[in-house]
Amino acid sequence: MMAEKGLLVLFGSQTGTAQDTAERVGREAQRRHLRCRVQALDSCDLANLIHEPLVVFVCATTGQGDPPDNMKMFWRFLFRKSLPGSALCQLDYAVLGLGDSSYPKFNFIAKKLHKRLLQLGANPLLPVALGDDQHDLGPDAVIDPWLVALWEKILALYPLPPGLGIISPDVRLPPKYTLHYLPEDCPEPEGALLQPAPPRGAPCELQPFPARVVSNQRLTAPAHFQDVRLIEFDIAGSGITFSAGDVVMIQPQNCPEDVQQFCQLLRLEPHRRFVLQPTEPGTPLPPLLPQPCSVQYLVTHYLDISCVPRRSFFELLASFSTNELEREKLQEFSSAQGQEELYSYCNRPRRTTLEVLWDFPHSTCAIPADYLLDLIPRIRPRAFSIASSLLTHPERMQILVAVVRYKTRLSKPRRGLCSTWLASLNPEQGDVRVPLWVKKGGMKFPADPGTPVIMIGPGTGVAPFRAAIQERVALGRRGNCLFFGCRHQSQDFYCQAEWEELVTKGFLTLFTAFSRDQEEKVYVQHRIRENGKLLWELLSTENAHIYLAGNAKQMPAAVAEALQSVLQQEGGLSPLEAEEHFTALERSRRFQSETWS
Repeated sequence: MMAEKGLLVLFGSQTGTAQDTAERVGREAQRRHLRCRVQALDSCDLANLIHEPLVVFVCATTGQGDPPDNMKMFWRFLFRKSLPGSALCQLDYAVLGLGDSSYPKFNFIAKKLHKRLLQLGANPLLPVALGDDQHDLGPDAVIDPWLVALWEKILALYPLPPGLGIISPDVRLPPKYTLHYLPEDCPEPEGALLQPAPPRGAPCELQPFPARVVSNQRLTAPAHFQDVRLIEFDIAGSGITFSAGDVVMIQPQNCPEDVQQFCQLLRLEPHRRFVLQPTEPGTPLPPLLPQPCSVQYLVTHYLDISCVPRRSFFELLASFSTNELEREKLQEFSSAQGQEELYSYCNRPRRTTLEVLWDFPHSTCAIPADYLLDLIPRIRPRAFSIASSLLTHPERMQILVAVVRYKTRLSKPRRGLCSTWLASLNPEQGDVRVPLWVKKGGMKFPADPGTPVIMIGPGTGVAPFRAAIQERVALGRRGNCLFFGCRHQSQDFYCQAEWEELVTKGFLTLFTAFSRDQEEKVYVQHRIRENGKLLWELLSTENAHIYLAGNAKQMPAAVAEALQSVLQQEGGLSPLEAEEHFTALERSRRFQSETWS
């Protein structure tokens, strides 16, 4: 056992839940007088992992059983063939997975990680724990009892020093950073603060490219319930390159009204500037915040005041509250017993952090500025499939954006932070810029020009296929087959003129499903069954590849079922053979899908 008690908590997180849980483990370690570091898997020095005595892994599963972006390098390293079977024999570990059992590969990453650590000789303190979003109480139903068991095991290995007890939950832990305001008369390099530095190398999350918005065009009919935009960016001079299937990451910002309200509620002065200092030496500063920074910049670009707050938010807010009634309610929301009530107050109606702060005014005005970064997570970048090709639109990039707006029982409609912000940008009002960078996508299109491509993209799922079709047509490749679905031909048939021109020129075979234009609803899966003969021919004689993109609710399963029915009807396969054939297509990457919820 190490002389110094040390615990390393590593997370792989896509939406922030795994990070939030990892930080909870970190806080509980602090209360047990354990030195603890919490970091993303990809920012950990993997060569040092073999010297770590105790590691807790908290990881989510994304998409089709993929690791989150901030653990992809770790994942590649861990599955190296060259790692010896005893590489981690001195490591005690525990794995907590966070997933959603409505997806076929539920908690795939956590299960596979646990198995791989065992293979490398590591010693599990507990069986792998699998949190599930679908549970009535969410992942906490698994996390709470798992944490109790984890601390029992860890305290058996590292007993508390004599005379020291566990720090009570009533005692507030120090903030991660302290905020030091600069004197009001301090000269202000405002230009330097808000202007992005010129990019060094390819743009990335820590150094996005400020792309100019060239056009922002509504594609749906004015009367249609959904506002869908085709937005074009100028990326000249950015060094950005991309191909069909790639994804652009966009860093959104809060709207000015919300920023103003937040500052008023917390009695913050937007123009005041500050520098951050870590409480614990060695804690890195948040990389995306300039130093010094204005309150306005912090609230506009960094604090996610429109996200639905998590349980940890209520726990910390309760500790500031001087109002008995408010404090009792906040404590209830942060207790294990109060999770159902918290869910119906917060998650079900999608109540935002800003709205919660309105509901607890006494507690809100007592929040010390030092705790802002502990209380509110940072705004996360959003991913969009790139909907254009550089071969057709050099130095430009286009995306298809469905503006998220829906009703819950709250009087004010819910709005998506990023899509609402993007839709509001008007390039005719001057130089409008959006911070962005590109990531390799999950879908790869065939290199062989003779390989036909079957693309199934209902709704905004058509975006990556527009990029692929533009790219393939520019290279003179025919054999492009697109299944597109929407509600009404006259209202939301995106890029209709473009598709029809390509059909006329012989570059595209197009099948459309307009679900609400007739009595019975017709979806892309119906068109797949109707055109089974053509699909079977393309698959069996021409080695065609199939791609699917769009909403992850029922559509992917319905499409998979329709494709298997084609294999049975046209290929004469039994149901079992059709299923095996479909799995083989997936394994050989001749069937690829990219879906989002």
